Amino acid sequence: MKNIHPTAIIAPGAVIGENVSIGAYSVIGEDCVIGDNCVIDAHVKIAGHTSLGRDCRVYFGAVVGDDPQDHRFKPGVLSHTRIGDSVTLREYVTIHRSPFENGLTAVGDRTLLMAFVHVGHDARIGRNVTVANNSVFAGHVTVDDGAVISAYVLVHQFCRIGKLAMIGGRTLVRQDVPDFCMLSEDNTVCGMNVVGLRRAGFDDERRLRIKKIIKTYFFRKLNSAGALGRIKEEYPQDPDAAGFIEFVINSKRGIMPGNPAMAALGSNPGEEKL
Repeated sequence: MKNIHPTAIIAPGAVIGENVSIGAYSVIGEDCVIGDNCVIDAHVKIAGHTSLGRDCRVYFGAVVGDDPQDHRFKPGVLSHTRIGDSVTLREYVTIHRSPFENGLTAVGDRTLLMAFVHVGHDARIGRNVTVANNSVFAGHVTVDDGAVISAYVLVHQFCRIGKLAMIGGRTLVRQDVPDFCMLSEDNTVCGMNVVGLRRAGFDDERRLRIKKIIKTYFFRKLNSAGALGRIKEEYPQDPDAAGFIEFVINSKRGIMPGNPAMAALGSNPGEEKL
C-alpha cells in the first residue's frame, strides 16, 4: 500500500517500495529507488539515481542527490547517491551527488542528519552517525561509524573523522580527527569521547587503554612518529591501538592538534571518570 499525494511527481523509472508515503509537491526523479516503509514529507526533492533504504524519514524541504556545487560538473554525468536503512533527514538537509562518472555520495544506516545539514559531493557518512543542525561537510569528507558532530561544524574537503569521535560545536575541522577522540570548541583534541564509548558498550578496561593511547599521542610532548612507536610498543596486540596507528599513518591532511593545556598538565582532568 502506498500513500502518494496527488500533487507529488514520480518519474516513470522510479521504483517505490511498499507502504511508502510521499507528501504534497514532492518530486522523485528518474531511476530512484525508495525502500519499503519510507516517509517523505511535502516539498522534498529526491533527484535522479538516488536510492533510499528501508524505513527512512525525509522531512520537509530536503534535497537529496541533486547536482554538486562543483565547477567540474557537467550535465549528463551519471553518478549516484545512496542512503542506507533507517536514515532520518530533517528539514532542508541537502546531499549532493558526485561530479564524476559513476561517483558516489553515501550515508550509512541509522544515521541522523538534523536540519540544514549539508553533505557535499563524494562524501561518505558512516552508520549510526549523528550530525546536529547547520553543520556542513565539504566534498570527499569521510565520517566513520558512530561519530557525533555537534551544531555549526565546518569540515574541510578530504578530511576524515574517525569512528566514535565527538566534534564540539562551532568548530572548524581542517585536518583529520582520529577514532575515539573529542575535538573541543577551540579546535583542539582534548581527550577521549568518554560518553560515546560508554554508550557503545566499551568496558572500563578498554576505555582506559584508549584513554592512554590518546594521551600518549596528543599529550606526552612526543612527535607523531615517536608517539606511534610508543603506542605500538605498549599495546602490540591491541586492535584499538592498531586502528589508531593506521588512522594516523594513512592521514592525508594531517591530524588536528592536541590541546596545549592538556599537554602541560600531562593528563586530561575532564576524563577522570571512565
